[in-house]
Order: sequence, then structure tokens, then C-alpha cells
Amino acid sequence: MTQERILDLMRDGLTAIMLVSAPPLLMGLTVGIIVSIFQAVTSIQEPTLAFIPKIVAVLLSLIIFGPFMLATLTNYFTILIGSIPELTIPR
Repeated sequence: MTQERILDLMRDGLTAIMLVSAPPLLMGLTVGIIVSIFQAVTSIQEPTLAFIPKIVAVLLSLIIFGPFMLATLTNYFTILIGSIPELTIPR
């Protein structure tokens, strides 16, 4: 296995991580900003108010984007496991 192939696998892994983690993180961020704006407008400064909407948003994003996330990870691991025969022991 060449260094270029190893770097390609690492880049593909980082891309898969970003694609899988983006939907829940973006949903949580969006809901957090909306709740923060609501709190600022209404002068409600309860720190626990933001947790429940964020949790619900992240769970909904996992339900909605779950098949995409699973397909992304499955494709990456298929490529990764398929590259095992290319491994050679350096001498």
C-alpha cells in the first residue's frame, strides 16, 4: 500500500466523519440560535430552556438523516475493508 493510498483512505475517513456528524450538529446549532434569540427577545434567562429543543432537534435529525449517515459509513467501511488485501509487510 502506497502513501498516496493511505492518505486517500484518511481523507475519505475524515470526509465521512464530517458528512455523518454535520446533520445533528447543524440542527442543534440552528435550534440553539433560535432559542437564544427567543430568550433574548423575551428576557427569559433560563439556561435549561435550551436543552429540550436541542435534544429533540438532534433526535429528529438522526431519524431523518439516519439512512444517509448509515449509507455513508457503510460505503467508507466497504472501501476500507476492501483495501485490506493491498496491505503488504515492509521488509
